[in-house]
Amino acid sequence: MASLRPSPCALLFLFFVAMASAQLSPTFYNTSCPDALSTIQSVVADAVANESRMGASLLRLHFHDCFVNASPAKTQEANDLDDDTQGCDGSVLLDDTANFTGEKNSFPNKNSIRGFDVVDSIKSQVEAICEQVVSCADILAVAARDSVVALGGPSYTVQLGRRDATTASQSAANSNLPPPTLSLSGLLSSFSNKGLSSTDMVALSGAHTIGSAKCSSFRNRIYNETNIDASFANSTKANCPSSGGDDNLSPLDVVTPAVFDNSYFQNLVSNKGLLHSDQRLYSGGSTDSLVTTYSEDMDAFFSDFATAMVNMGNITMATLALVVLLLLGSSSAQLSTSYYSSSCPDLFSTVSSVVQSAISKERRMGASLLRLFFHDCFVNGCDGSILLDDTSSFTGEKTANPNQNSVRGFDVVDDIKTAVEKVCPGVVSCADILAIAARDSVVTLGGQSWNVKLGRRDSTTASLSAANNNIPPPSSSLRNLISKFSDQGLSTKDLVALSGAHTIGQARCITFRAHIYNDANIDSGFAKTRQSNCPSTAGSGDNNLAPLDLQTPTTFDNNYYKNLISTKGLLHSDQELYNGGSTDSQVTAYSNSPSSFYSDFAAAMIKMGDISPLTGSSGEIRKNCRKIN
Repeated sequence: MASLRPSPCALLFLFFVAMASAQLSPTFYNTSCPDALSTIQSVVADAVANESRMGASLLRLHFHDCFVNASPAKTQEANDLDDDTQGCDGSVLLDDTANFTGEKNSFPNKNSIRGFDVVDSIKSQVEAICEQVVSCADILAVAARDSVVALGGPSYTVQLGRRDATTASQSAANSNLPPPTLSLSGLLSSFSNKGLSSTDMVALSGAHTIGSAKCSSFRNRIYNETNIDASFANSTKANCPSSGGDDNLSPLDVVTPAVFDNSYFQNLVSNKGLLHSDQRLYSGGSTDSLVTTYSEDMDAFFSDFATAMVNMGNITMATLALVVLLLLGSSSAQLSTSYYSSSCPDLFSTVSSVVQSAISKERRMGASLLRLFFHDCFVNGCDGSILLDDTSSFTGEKTANPNQNSVRGFDVVDDIKTAVEKVCPGVVSCADILAIAARDSVVTLGGQSWNVKLGRRDSTTASLSAANNNIPPPSSSLRNLISKFSDQGLSTKDLVALSGAHTIGQARCITFRAHIYNDANIDSGFAKTRQSNCPSTAGSGDNNLAPLDLQTPTTFDNNYYKNLISTKGLLHSDQELYNGGSTDSQVTAYSNSPSSFYSDFAAAMIKMGDISPLTGSSGEIRKNCRKIN
């Protein structure tokens, strides 16, 4: 008699189908708890009506939940796979146990966060209609949105399907939550580490248009700082003595403390930010212009705030598709340094040989191959799309503004592919070839090696528009650079380290003409030297080349950073890294320590290589890197 037991593959297939909804979705509870949202909204509305401050408290709970241990947030179905991951997981709500010390008594939370009774009330009412269906993590996300709306702010669609953590971390809360004493650089880094851009950071800070803060959190600012309106400081001192009264409260927005509007940003422009970290957003730095925009355009603030709240709710969200691939044991579902150990053991030596030969013929080729990898990863992930020629179905990326008459090295990639195909036909992707060639180029020119993670597959399309939008132009401000890198999940530290790739290679006159003729933050002797081969007239000598690093243009070292300190950065975007902004200190550190630069550059290259790779059955292994199979 035939066995009725399903095969393991069949079970896994059924598992995949059943779990297809594991990504967050606004309709997650439509069937299982259709009245969940209206129930939460009703309790929140009552609580805010009883005490308007409660709206800010519930909003803050969600923020303090999401920012702690931003490892992959749990989905409903993926919960049991990793009970220790955190993010937007309700861990902030847990009391201490014999097994762990929770987050409630961490320094940023103790005697500060509140609203737990309201969350308990919401949970009780939701349980009454849908027992053990709706997570506390999702309750926090919905309650935050409903609090904003109750106080006059924008509504937005809340993504749902989180599951609750079974542990919490006081140390992570102490480490991850940005304190009110933070500098702008610290704020940008803290948010970037969670995958949030500088725009998200400024928009989310607008939550301080409601709520109150304790005297101990702003005493130093009102008594010691100079970038504060004198009358505002004096009026605030009335309830916050120089000693004592630590828990005395003051509104974060003294104008409309219980209304969600854009007065917070107007206060900053008037030097009336209550917290040091608030006023840093408008203090001569990269975020000044966005603060000004929000102060004048409430609709712009509301729109960006709504977007940022959704982004925060998705902090490092792990989709179930990846989880299922991992469960299936697919060797291609996850990048690995040993991916080709069995299928193509001579891969590394084959690629290295071609790269070294190409660079020995033309030293500039190392920078060109490195740049190809960067321009590939920043456009819809590291998928080899930059290598595709135009077809009748799509216009590729080669003729995008950042690439046309600029990116090169395609012939070398072709040579590598040909050599690899001879030893391992149909095995190694063009995307992985780019990743290895970038590393080998750096090493050949004197830089540090790193372990390249492999297993990417090649895209079957390309995007001209994405290349035009995603790759930061040489005219970028520091703020724009930070934002562009943050959009790719890269931190400000990654930005500065990866920019060090400009210690090799060259740039065309058209990309630095404005800097050498119009910018003030440039060494005059250096500017004159560059002007000799780059006429001021547009269209004249546009393609004339100059080395990005005048000192050692074909050696991978830290002279790029020394040049920036001497205001000898060739591109406007280069010099922005050292121009009185948040990245100055990191540039200085790298100029003094090549080993620190090498280490951080290697780490950043690995991180960049992880941007949205195609794995498993996605994409293909191209036979010819210039066209799909």
